[in-house]
Amino acid sequence: MDKSKITYELIVVNDGSTDGTRELVEKYISDSKPKKLSLWNHSPNRGYGASLKTGIRNARYPNICITDADQTYPNEEIPAMFNRYLDNSLDMIVGQRDFKKLPTLTKPAKWVLNKLANFLLGYKIPDINSGLRIFKRDIALRYFPIICDGFSFTTTITLAMISNHFIVEYYKIEYFEREGKSKIKPARDTLNFIQLIIRTILYFNPLKIFIPISLFIFLISIGLYIMGKCHILFNEMPVDSITILFLAGVQIFATGLLADMIDKRLGM
Repeated sequence: MDKSKITYELIVVNDGSTDGTRELVEKYISDSKPKKLSLWNHSPNRGYGASLKTGIRNARYPNICITDADQTYPNEEIPAMFNRYLDNSLDMIVGQRDFKKLPTLTKPAKWVLNKLANFLLGYKIPDINSGLRIFKRDIALRYFPIICDGFSFTTTITLAMISNHFIVEYYKIEYFEREGKSKIKPARDTLNFIQLIIRTILYFNPLKIFIPISLFIFLISIGLYIMGKCHILFNEMPVDSITILFLAGVQIFATGLLADMIDKRLGM
């Protein structure tokens, strides 16, 4: 960053670690001049998202770059990413990792998450939860109320900004083997991320969820009607089931319309 001549500050958030991080950073701050680094401490551990929120809240400048301390991201690319971010007047630029270089256990989960997000958004997301990105501080602060303190920060802000038509671009980067042990549990966290994606899309574009469900229920009711008419599996028309399914489809569709109107009214 010094070589780039970009005005910056470096914020380290120590999330209740017990490996001497706090002492190491405090010593570096006391020995360094000028003071471009600040340290914020959590006690006890509060989570990935909580750490990012702490850093963003206490940042002095309008543009934020987040990265991890596990050596997986090429932080030397930050000046080039920032220049592209400024030159193209972007709201966010994301470091796009090479899928082939991701840990083997995370590849199936990442594939499922990307496919689900792409389907619900109608937009191809190259990398939904990359931890190296630059974005506007004021936009991130708007979404703090819906961002939890766990690992979902990057996924939520990606979905939120794309859903609300902010200008987001991707920048291809290398991805390296991490130092230390990851706290992500593939099976558990994949289910949590799927829930997060559906909830976030419901928040910003509810019709993407409600319309497919209502159409599916309508199709079932029509299928039962045809089977009843043709006496397939049924000796007589299952009128009660058809009526219940049809009304359920109407109610779900109406609920989706109402949710969409509320969303557009709030205009978050």
